[in-house]
Amino acid sequence: MKQTLGQLIAALRKEKGMTQAELAGQMGVTDKAVSKWERDLSCPDVSSLPLLAEVLGVSLDELMQVKKEQAAPERPWAGLLDTILKGVGLAMGVAVAVLAALNALDANTGLLMLGLGLACLGAAALPRHED
Repeated sequence: MKQTLGQLIAALRKEKGMTQAELAGQMGVTDKAVSKWERDLSCPDVSSLPLLAEVLGVSLDELMQVKKEQAAPERPWAGLLDTILKGVGLAMGVAVAVLAALNALDANTGLLMLGLGLACLGAAALPRHED
């Protein structure tokens, strides 16, 4: 679960072994201001965030809990293409086997169907890049 800014400030301050008064002194604010930050009753001034990150020994992105990589949005249909390609590949193989057993398939058509099935299976095996 994501921490609030106040919880993060408190945790980082404690990791550094600092008191609220020591952090306040380095930030040029009162210890009451730091206490309010940590209880999420107020926030540090935006212009003081770079200094706060430096004092706490983290980057500004880490302090603001910015995610470096954002996950692609979920798409319920994302696996559908792979399923279709694999299904076509399987269907072509089954169709060739059945039609060959019934003597209803010439060699050229059989090769064409098997080639299509293999192409679909190959496409299903390729890595996907969701944009």
